[in-house]
Amino acid sequence: MATQNWNIDPTHSEVQFKVKHLVISTVTGTFKSFEGSLTSDSEDFDGAKAAFTLDAKSVDTNVADRDAHLKSADFFNAEQHPKLTFEGVLSKVGDNYKLVGPLTIKETTKEVELDVELGGTMVDGYGQTKAGFEINGKINRKDFGLTWSMVTEAGGVVVGDDVKLHLNIQVTKA
Repeated sequence: MATQNWNIDPTHSEVQFKVKHLVISTVTGTFKSFEGSLTSDSEDFDGAKAAFTLDAKSVDTNVADRDAHLKSADFFNAEQHPKLTFEGVLSKVGDNYKLVGPLTIKETTKEVELDVELGGTMVDGYGQTKAGFEINGKINRKDFGLTWSMVTEAGGVVVGDDVKLHLNIQVTKA
């Protein structure tokens, strides 16, 4: 098969994260602006190369003050580090996939491994070939220099260290 290039369809994709607040509840956020591509030499995407960029200023938790804090130097420092980037390789493991590669947040790069489920491929009503992926994983925010924390009077932690990632990504064959 010839190399196929695919581009993320942002209108049919979403990037979410979840983090514990006070260790008793979960806050969910999204990134509203992102782009990416996939390059594959196989029909089943095994060995495909992925590139993905998130706009740090597009973080949205539905609370303006919290969003401003996340964009500040305490977390993403979006003015100095406007992009979060990832490049990885998709490898078939049984019926599903692993996506492994370096994630860069601020000036810190660490390899991450994400679980991927291929939803399938389909030709839409406009004749465009689409593929859908559900991607899940977890990172420790402190590994990426997102170390701001606060302890309550009772000794509880305000923000959990583990951040769950959930992406639903649809790509269009270029």
